[in-house]
Amino acid sequence: MRMIEQIQRRAKTDPSLPGKISGGKLAIALFSGIAMGLTAAPVGAWFLAWVALAPLWQLILADAFVKETSLKHGPRPWWQQLPWRPITYCLVWGLGYCGLAMVWIRDLHPLTWMGIPWLTSVAIAFFCWSFLAGLGAMRIAIWGGLFALAIRALRPSSLPPASPMIPWLPLVRVLIGAALWCGGEALWSGSILYWLSLAFTQSPQNLWILHLGQLSGPMAVTAAIAAVNGLLAEAWLHRPGAAPQPRDRGMGRRCLAIALLLLVGSHLVGAIRYYRPLTSSADATLHIGIIQGNVPTRIKLYEEGLRLAFTNYTTAYHALVDQQVDAVLTPEGAMPIVWGEPNVSRNPLYQAIRDRGVPAWVGTFYPQNGHITQSLLTITGDGEVLSHYDKVKLVPLGEYIPYQALLGGLIRRLSPVDATMVPGDRQQQVLTPFGQAIVGICYDSAFPWLFRTQAAGGGEFILTASNNDPYNRAMMAQHHAQDVMRAIETDRWAVRATNTGYSGVVNPRGQTVWRSPARTAVHYAATIARRQTQTPYVRWGDWLTPLLLVAAILAGIGSRLTRG
Repeated sequence: MRMIEQIQRRAKTDPSLPGKISGGKLAIALFSGIAMGLTAAPVGAWFLAWVALAPLWQLILADAFVKETSLKHGPRPWWQQLPWRPITYCLVWGLGYCGLAMVWIRDLHPLTWMGIPWLTSVAIAFFCWSFLAGLGAMRIAIWGGLFALAIRALRPSSLPPASPMIPWLPLVRVLIGAALWCGGEALWSGSILYWLSLAFTQSPQNLWILHLGQLSGPMAVTAAIAAVNGLLAEAWLHRPGAAPQPRDRGMGRRCLAIALLLLVGSHLVGAIRYYRPLTSSADATLHIGIIQGNVPTRIKLYEEGLRLAFTNYTTAYHALVDQQVDAVLTPEGAMPIVWGEPNVSRNPLYQAIRDRGVPAWVGTFYPQNGHITQSLLTITGDGEVLSHYDKVKLVPLGEYIPYQALLGGLIRRLSPVDATMVPGDRQQQVLTPFGQAIVGICYDSAFPWLFRTQAAGGGEFILTASNNDPYNRAMMAQHHAQDVMRAIETDRWAVRATNTGYSGVVNPRGQTVWRSPARTAVHYAATIARRQTQTPYVRWGDWLTPLLLVAAILAGIGSRLTRG
């Protein structure tokens, strides 16, 4: 009893021990979250991801550490037994991370071109930014709450976490924390609002580690980052002089050694895959023209925008055909019309395709069953639509209204179209005159399983078409980083055409062969190769996440049984 009373007294005065939520701990959570946010464009400090989660992880561990020596005060309602301190720390960390990484959402303002008053436009942009940051923070808070509950379930009733009776318990906690993080990200990647992941923090700078994505998709990278941070947190918890002193004084050194081994080893595995030769036959070579039209969204749907689009894309198409390209790629919504008569017959780009006989992938709206889709059409040299890819992940409010029956009347004005767009089939396969392609339109690039499915079905090269207006260079760079990851994971060349930037070409190693300037009308002729390789990720998908979850459950059960 005396020992418990001493620990409780120290918890009130020692900032390294949790008690009530203090400003210092919230500041640690906030600034470490901001550090994680700096990994994304435009800063791109990818190396911070390997340490920026550790302070949050340690706060969760320290909270559970004191709880296992605290006095019991009788039964409490279930909601009072939830780990509110870890949840709060995670919310603050998530707001710092997601809020900074997605601050480019503010570029939605001004929306006055849609007839929305200036102050309302500011309010809409602020709401979208705060909503997305808050939603991302909630996901991280759920992880923190589940992780804290798992730690509670594992802790001995009267012994510190590092008791000699269960010396491997810190490693079990790391496994559980990493597995829960990967499981949460995997579930979140199926939602309508997914953009950030721990793996994303490494793109496009750290190409070695991104090659782990060829093994099990982005979750392989995420797992490595989470585990290294968890091991660093455990090492700090078991550092010399920590209070109260853990019984296994060597555990801190072992956790630090394992963290360094995992950090170096994962990069070496990625480097081995990175330096594999890129071989392709001469007949697999393609020459693809890329057009960046630079037609601002604020005028795209009006007469001025139509004239500019017709002029820029038709002129660039002729210039690229003169360079003897095999086909031409245009961005999302390059032709801001509903494809069909009489619009097509009056379209100068369509007439140019028929006159010059070189196929083109044309971004436009495509009518289907009384609705329209955001589509990329494969137009052959004789003017026929050979195939079309319909955007799967539509942008909420911009291209459709989620839960339209409930919210449609309140927020219909937020959509630049009539909110009648429908998503494409998740199992689409796109046939081209040069074989099967892997296609994504704008927001699709954030969802790796869309590209994996098409690659498994025979896709030989990646085509992405995006708008990216009205967002600034930070969003453009982040979008480019998404396509870098997709090229690596599928081992394919990727050709990117955007409206305002950055268009580009990425090889299967993730190296950017060419990237356009922003806010400039430009065209470029790229040489790529069709590839038919299949990475482990393409063959088997994300096998690592369920494996980690099963291993975490078994390790947790084993620890409980050992504890007795």
